[in-house]
Amino acid sequence: MFFNQQPLCKWRVPFGHPRVMFLLFLYFFNIVAGQIRYTIPEETKKGSLVGNVAQDLGLDLKRLRSGRARIVTERNIQYTELKTDKGMLVVNERIDREQLCGDLTPCSFSFEIILENPMELHHITIEVLDVNDHPPVFKKSNIMLDISEAANVGARFVLDSAEDPDVGVNGLHNYALSSNDNFVLKQHVNPDGSKYAEMVLQKQLDRETFPHLSLQLIAVDGGNPQRSGTVNINIIVLDANDNAPVFNQSVYKATVIENAVKGTYIVTVNATDADSGSNGYITYSMSNVRSNIADLLSIDEVSGLLSVSGQIDFEKDNKYELRIDAKDQGGLKDSSKVIIEVTDVNDNAPTISVMSFTSPVSEDSPPGTTIGIINVKDLDSGENGQIICRIEQNAPFKIKSNLRNYYTLVTDTVLDRETVSEYNITVIATDSGMPPLSTKRTFYLKVSDVNDNSPLFSESVYNAFILENNSPGVSLHTVRAKDPDENQNNRVSYILEDSYISGSPISEYISINAESGVIHAVRSFDYEQIKQLLFVVKAQDGGSPPLSSNVTVKVLIQDQNDNPPQVLYPVQTGGSLVAEMVPRSVDVGYLVTKVVAVDVDSGQNAWLSYKLQKATDRALFEVGLQNGEIRTIRQVTDKDAVKQRLTVIVEDNGQPSRSATVIVNVAVADSFPEVLSEFTDFTQDKEYNDNLTFYLVLALAVVSFLFITCLVVIISVKIYRWRQSRVMYHSNLPVIPYYPPRYSDTLGTGTLQHVYNYEVCRTTDSRKSDCKFGGAGSQNVLIMDPSSTGTMQRIQSEKSILDEPDTPLEVRKNIQCSLFRCRGAGRGVFCWKHRQRFRFGCGEARFR
Repeated sequence: MFFNQQPLCKWRVPFGHPRVMFLLFLYFFNIVAGQIRYTIPEETKKGSLVGNVAQDLGLDLKRLRSGRARIVTERNIQYTELKTDKGMLVVNERIDREQLCGDLTPCSFSFEIILENPMELHHITIEVLDVNDHPPVFKKSNIMLDISEAANVGARFVLDSAEDPDVGVNGLHNYALSSNDNFVLKQHVNPDGSKYAEMVLQKQLDRETFPHLSLQLIAVDGGNPQRSGTVNINIIVLDANDNAPVFNQSVYKATVIENAVKGTYIVTVNATDADSGSNGYITYSMSNVRSNIADLLSIDEVSGLLSVSGQIDFEKDNKYELRIDAKDQGGLKDSSKVIIEVTDVNDNAPTISVMSFTSPVSEDSPPGTTIGIINVKDLDSGENGQIICRIEQNAPFKIKSNLRNYYTLVTDTVLDRETVSEYNITVIATDSGMPPLSTKRTFYLKVSDVNDNSPLFSESVYNAFILENNSPGVSLHTVRAKDPDENQNNRVSYILEDSYISGSPISEYISINAESGVIHAVRSFDYEQIKQLLFVVKAQDGGSPPLSSNVTVKVLIQDQNDNPPQVLYPVQTGGSLVAEMVPRSVDVGYLVTKVVAVDVDSGQNAWLSYKLQKATDRALFEVGLQNGEIRTIRQVTDKDAVKQRLTVIVEDNGQPSRSATVIVNVAVADSFPEVLSEFTDFTQDKEYNDNLTFYLVLALAVVSFLFITCLVVIISVKIYRWRQSRVMYHSNLPVIPYYPPRYSDTLGTGTLQHVYNYEVCRTTDSRKSDCKFGGAGSQNVLIMDPSSTGTMQRIQSEKSILDEPDTPLEVRKNIQCSLFRCRGAGRGVFCWKHRQRFRFGCGEARFR
């Protein structure tokens, strides 16, 4: 096995040489290159070693595998194969030099070995050596010659040539003629190097002695071992014909256009014979022509007109040379050479071969990134072979060429996969012929993704609504974010940003599914505690580094009717009875009292209505549906019971509605003692409202907190100063709030339409009870300063409250009261009727 490595750096060639241009191409595109030339004989067996490419190029086997080393050739048959695991170049197909190159010498074929990352291009040339595997062959097995016996000594007779497809020393070497007395053999060489033989008459023929001669022409090649071929020459000696035909030109020149149709005229040859009759009749024929020419050209044997008989292809042969014989009937002949030049036409479109192409390409590749190398060729010549390459559509790519027939496809702008994810790049190669021919080649390029886009929410703010008292884990809303990137860069995760609501982290209220974006409630919400939740959700993709965006989510909690009304007045006490006093002389529509209630719900769930559920006498009182005012609906008579018990139900407007009940005790009497006598044996009412819940107790506690706190402080400071009361020491007399006649509803409308300034405090010891009577802020208040000095007589001399014109007449007639100073500090009220005395505890007392 032969090989010859010729490094590119050792060549000395002038600028403009194709190899110099090749070097420039490698320089401009940063492609490492080398060139190796191997020599192998033809007919080498498949699998035979051609050469160690890895060693000769200085490459290791890992580089061959990582660079995806491969052979790129323009031929349909790949004669060699690269073993990347061993770095060896071996024969892949049987190589027939005669089929590959014909009679061209030297015979070689080339291809490129391409490696990627980084790109390397190595040119490999394989020279195929000829072996002597073909003998010389004559086209005919017999040559028939008619020679007149009058032929002069020295007459020449051109013989058919033998053809040997081998070249060099293995080609046709010489001819030999079998031994005879009349002819000798002379050999000649054509301008193209082919050889032909002539028989020269050296002794006059004698038809009468030898009318027929049989000779053998032997063609021998120069190979080892030597091969030969023979042809029989049969000579018929004719009667005397002493003039041979003569051509008027020794060389004829003509031109024919490529692809000329059959029968196209080329040239007419002409020869004349001085003989007359049959000896002067000339016929024309082609002699000593190769088989391919004989199939393409034909000659009229009578007229000598040479015409086209086959397909003329400039790319195969651009010139034909042949010999034309003119022979008369006496067997004498002359020959002339015809040279035919073939004119090229633009009948071959350019061919595009892909040397390398990279797909996909990253979208962040900078402009000028090489994505492919192509080779464009046109078999035509001249302007017909000049090629212009361009990209068909308006795409962000351009094509460059710095070396003949090689072009690079590069990016022209920055790519954006989200705008265009793939391209069909159509390269058009057009020659300069008339008309021009073109070839298209489409390359499919996919753009790979980088994480350059953040997830985007479909809305700037998400609003969700949920009814309070929801079940934990219920779905509230779904947020969606889209990322135009793909694969891992497109995978969006949802994260709840840290925030606090009422001092607690948002994660105690809300959770979110990281994959689906579904927002769930962690706990049950109470509208009365939290009206809305405001938090931020972050959408983060799976890229590296990850990108994210935020969106605000507002969850509005909607109220449910889950709280019953809470009655603020009258206060339901367990230790004593609270009764409203109604004189019998009042008119119809007299305001007895007002039921005050609130509902912590909102909207229509807090709209309250008041109804009279039960009453001792339903015909005496009515309850305002909207304001809860209890008024008389008829005149009070003496027959009406003193003790009136009213059960008022308070309902809200929710669905379903909730309610609360309150019991109002009304004392129908004209005098205070009458009330006292009726209520002396009044047992303590221990009936509790079954509808009161924990929330009602809590609401009442909040409303009464400040009031109770103040009373506890006052009672604890002053309790040790109270005197023992002589009246009502162990009694359970009711505390009857007192409303002056001038009481009026002066505040606005709503659930709480009136303000009642009165407080009732009771202890188990009636001696330590404390009463405060208050009224609307618009009325005058008389306050006795406990710090003033004076005697009991001075306090008693002050105008009694009962003497004020606003005090009811019935009270002034039956009960007399006076103020007195308590021990240490404070004031008290001392009232009496006849011999009964009543003392209301020491403390601050305010009277209207």
